[in-house]
Amino acid sequence: MPQPEPRRDPIAVVPYRDEWPVSFAGQRVRVEAALRPWLVGRVEHIGSTAVPGLAAKPIIDMLARIDDYERSSGLIGALARIGWVHAPEPGDAGRRKWSGCFPSIAWRTHHLHIVEDRSPDWPQLLAFRDHLRDHPEDAAAYARLKAALAAADDRDRPRYRAGKAPFITELLRRRA
Repeated sequence: MPQPEPRRDPIAVVPYRDEWPVSFAGQRVRVEAALRPWLVGRVEHIGSTAVPGLAAKPIIDMLARIDDYERSSGLIGALARIGWVHAPEPGDAGRRKWSGCFPSIAWRTHHLHIVEDRSPDWPQLLAFRDHLRDHPEDAAAYARLKAALAAADDRDRPRYRAGKAPFITELLRRRA
């Protein structure tokens, strides 16, 4: 099996861009149409680009919920037909999750997380987004943390994700 194309985009946290919601909306229409046989509910805009005013990596994170992982293998082909690329992440299969990106793995502008509706992961993704939308002081602190992590090493994605994890965990704990 061929190795996936490596990431080429550096971790760059940029000021909020008004076009992010528009870019999400355009891809949402395409993804919802492609995933209609499997989709539960609407595709959601998640992550920092979904929080007005929040600095972020310029990659639109999207969340799609499906009924059953085992009966969804055809969705990869459906996404490919609209130009999306299957981009497996470590742990996807164990979490019964699919990952995709657009237009390529190396230079993505959009990342799609496809999870089972019964997964405990997706409510937390929405809760985190909603908390940042409602609490600008936490959003500002999160932006400062992400900028510092990116400045320390703009290629080490595992380190970047691990550096954000305690902040996210603590925020969700406080929200509960």
